Amino acid sequence: MATDRPNGGSGPVTVSRPGVLSLNIREKAALYAAYMPFLKGGGIFIPTSRVYQLGEEVFMLLSLMDDPQRIAVQGKVVWVTPEGVQGNRTQGIGVQFTADDTGASARATIEKILAESLASNRPTHTM
Repeated sequence: MATDRPNGGSGPVTVSRPGVLSLNIREKAALYAAYMPFLKGGGIFIPTSRVYQLGEEVFMLLSLMDDPQRIAVQGKVVWVTPEGVQGNRTQGIGVQFTADDTGASARATIEKILAESLASNRPTHTM
């Protein structure tokens, strides 16, 4: 992964840690639209204009509803919605949670909040 050099330097610099994304979701409907239950281990759609590649690792800090505790979870980009895609879909990426305790905890927390909504047929950001 490359990023611009700080202080106006030229050329890319390699960053050894995954990108950090912060997502604040305050409404159940927004969480439903972002959650990706069809991914093994769960995942979440994050609106972003930054270009990511499939397979790229990212680190997320999720703030859900009124919970002051942020969920720190790592994942892998498995879905990309580019700018200007047909159907006016939101530009962003879908990130699959890692298959570890933090990923399982993030999935469990989201599914507890969504509970009965998971069976809904309402459209989401991805499907």
